Amino acid sequence: MKIDLTDTTAGEINKALVQGRRDIGTPAVGMVLTLVIVTDEENAYDALKAANDASREHPSRTLVVIKRISRTPRDRTSSRLDAEVRVGAEAGTGETVILRLYGEVSQHADSVVLPLLLPDAPVVVWWPVNAPLDPAKDPLGALAQRRVTDTYTAEEPVRELTARADAYTPGDTDLSWTRITPWRSMLAAALDQVDCRVQAVEVEGEAFNPSCELLAMWLADRLDVPVRRSSSAGPGLTGVRMDTTCGPITLDRADGSLATLSIKGQPGRAVALKRRDTAELIAEELRRLDPDDTYAAALRYGVDRLNAVPEQEASKPGSGSASTSDSGSTSGAASPDAGQPTAAEAAKAPAKKATSSRAAKKAPSRKASAK
Repeated sequence: MKIDLTDTTAGEINKALVQGRRDIGTPAVGMVLTLVIVTDEENAYDALKAANDASREHPSRTLVVIKRISRTPRDRTSSRLDAEVRVGAEAGTGETVILRLYGEVSQHADSVVLPLLLPDAPVVVWWPVNAPLDPAKDPLGALAQRRVTDTYTAEEPVRELTARADAYTPGDTDLSWTRITPWRSMLAAALDQVDCRVQAVEVEGEAFNPSCELLAMWLADRLDVPVRRSSSAGPGLTGVRMDTTCGPITLDRADGSLATLSIKGQPGRAVALKRRDTAELIAEELRRLDPDDTYAAALRYGVDRLNAVPEQEASKPGSGSASTSDSGSTSGAASPDAGQPTAAEAAKAPAKKATSSRAAKKAPSRKASAK
């Protein structure tokens, strides 16, 4: 069921929601959270489709906030709120309200969203594209317990990842981090099968993919060993090699679907490691609404390591660091791909720190644990 409202108010939208539930015979509210999607018209359809699919696991009230750009001076002076209310089969297992804000009201989206939040229920804000540099200080982000961004959609993912580290607030997370959950689980399980020390790691993946950087940071933080980044044609992450005292452990995924886990002395095993769609990623993020301390530790590790040494040492070839480029350049002693900014270069940008998965000194390492 759809109800279109033109030049409306938050009060009228709430009345339409109540009336819609009565008309379809479900007056009770059985939703567990409010999901606020802040996007543009171009990406609204895909984001809403992913949210509706995720609502089968997490029934929610979905508020889609679209700020319309006024093209004439006359339009800029007129404020208007249009809404499309969807209940029943049109809204998955919850309710959906698409809000289109025009004129001055677009600068006060939080005032429009606040009366529509479910009472006594968690709030999650998701920016599929064009996320603010500091989500927690954004007026809509301030309403939420959980703030979801996607660094992969940024024009410069490395610099965006740096901004995420600088502005991190408990409750922030990123879909680039969510994408590597199966990789982290698989690598931790592989290390549980052997009694060895990890001496070095290499992470291979396509360029301009921040998930590769985050995986390298997590491994460097947890294992306390040098981590090297290298480029591949993709798709996404294509392989991780861990050199241990018992021989190499390799997790290789060349086709984006099926991976091969190889441990010395054991037969190779095929494991399902497909690239997941956005609906699966959002559903995973909605399963836990507490701060992700593991993400915070991995994100800050690269910045802290790079700032702990002089800039000259950080940029010196062969220093043993795991200098992360934009998810595609090599690190350590190898030179990055031409035209791609390295983390050390990102550190020299005005008002931005560098994101790097610098490895620590070669000390006895511990096994990785996926927390």
